[in-house]
Amino acid sequence: MTAITRRDFLKQSATTVAVGGILCAGVPEMRANPLGLPIGSQTYPHRQRIKDGDFAGLCKDMVTLGVGSLELCSPGYEEFKSLADAKQTKKVLDDHGLICPSSHFTLEELRNKQQEMIAWAKDIGMTQMGTASLDGPVQHGVTTMDAVKKAADEYNKIGEAAAAAGIQQFLHDERFEMSKVDGRLTYELLLEFLDPKLVKMQFQMSAMRVVGDPVMYFTKNPGRFISMHLQGVDLKAPAGAGGMRAPGVAVGKDSLDWPKIFAAAKTGGVKNYFLEQSWDLTVQGAAYLKTLNV
Repeated sequence: MTAITRRDFLKQSATTVAVGGILCAGVPEMRANPLGLPIGSQTYPHRQRIKDGDFAGLCKDMVTLGVGSLELCSPGYEEFKSLADAKQTKKVLDDHGLICPSSHFTLEELRNKQQEMIAWAKDIGMTQMGTASLDGPVQHGVTTMDAVKKAADEYNKIGEAAAAAGIQQFLHDERFEMSKVDGRLTYELLLEFLDPKLVKMQFQMSAMRVVGDPVMYFTKNPGRFISMHLQGVDLKAPAGAGGMRAPGVAVGKDSLDWPKIFAAAKTGGVKNYFLEQSWDLTVQGAAYLKTLNV
């Protein structure tokens, strides 16, 4: 599949003019917005543009794409340091009509300057704060029960402090969560040990080869999952490193039953969903989501 460059995207957007609700190409403009929520995008795959000082340009391109909600990463991420001025960041978002309900933070920030990060988040208008992964020890894909309990206890306390400030803490799923303890998946144990009121979960679609079926998680654990990271997953293709990511494929051009996933997400109480892929795959994924009525 030919990649869509930013230049090609802007050229196509400039020449696609809507007339009477119908695009010049003769295709109806569809903005289904699954779950009745704006299409979202995580900014991490586009971090180089933010590092280069082009956050406003990225926001403009996202809006042209049909994205209405962004998930940021905190200034603790090297490429996001330019967003440390929360009021200026909020102005850029407002200027482009974007909302930003959520961000990822480093564990170091949550441990050592949580109140400062809560203030940054609230100034931007966020209601959710999360981290990519807890940092318990993992060797050859295995950790210990004590490590899982210790990590969960610490994160419950972080969630408690966030809740006191009116923020919902959440947990993503990466390396630690994908490890095992005595044959059990750490992710499943964390669902037991984390307080369901203090810590919600953010499901990473590309982790489903290891973590399991999102439909099962959403339907069996109503109220536990607050958001999703969307990646195209072709279960017929060989898995990538760690069994997690296969070669890139766009949401809607993969092997997943997205209507079924979104229907389960609705039942489970998911509040946000964010595409998290390269630019050309984000273009294709956003176009697909506009056609998805759930």
